[in-house]
Amino acid sequence: MQGIKLACGQITWGREYPREKVLEEIARAGYEGAPVGRFGDVSPSDVLAQYARHGLKPAPGYLGLEWWNADLRSEQLAQASRQAAFARVLGLTELYVASTLTPQRRALAGQVTGATATPTEQLKVLADLLNAVGEVTLREGVRACFHNHVGSPVETRDEIDRLFDLVDRSVVFQGPDLGHLAWAGDDPVRFVRDYGASIKTLHIKDISSSVRVEGVARRWDYREFSDHGIFVELGEGMIDFPGVFAALQDVGFQGWVVVETDVTRKASAFESAMISRRYLASIGV
Repeated sequence: MQGIKLACGQITWGREYPREKVLEEIARAGYEGAPVGRFGDVSPSDVLAQYARHGLKPAPGYLGLEWWNADLRSEQLAQASRQAAFARVLGLTELYVASTLTPQRRALAGQVTGATATPTEQLKVLADLLNAVGEVTLREGVRACFHNHVGSPVETRDEIDRLFDLVDRSVVFQGPDLGHLAWAGDDPVRFVRDYGASIKTLHIKDISSSVRVEGVARRWDYREFSDHGIFVELGEGMIDFPGVFAALQDVGFQGWVVVETDVTRKASAFESAMISRRYLASIGV
């Protein structure tokens, strides 16, 4: 599909799998890129050389915010500046920015109600920090793209909508995770159509409908959902991906789409990546 660049997230391989081997398998599975963050003392040129060895390009990385802790504000803004500068040298123009997960919300995964949703007064604190982060990253030519996540204080469409009523949309953009949106009980296709102009990059994963229904009924927490197989390969779950990509095309989206399967039940992470890539090819992506 014209204008879309496909990356594969490394999360499926786990932390112990050799990074070089992960990149080799992502390339062999047919993806154009993989996300990249800051690697401590590793320089951008080293990252570019490593990716180039496998014919890959860097895709947007990720910044998690403990936005409720005012004592961390200066440190988190400095981190945003460093990551944006790193991303700029890699040729990237987006950075995912998300709330970190909390124990309270992990316990309510996929089960948030009006009574347990994050109050608007608290979202104002996050919006203020996101505006500041967005201003910092844009100085490097990098757009801060907010990333929703089950188990975090911004999980549901209601919470996202109320947050985006508060942010400055000239400096804060959308970088949604459509799998987490579906897990939260919302419609990914409608979300893309409603927020299309703000979406600059996104994560796609698929979610098991049967596991979601059972987990909500049994009041599982985040880990129990994961252990029971909430995450499935693209095309094996509940998300209407032909509808998602039709909506992206209609809103003129161009940019990185990052495929993720957080935990796989397939024989290997490589097999998981191949299944998702073959499915996307089957729908013309």
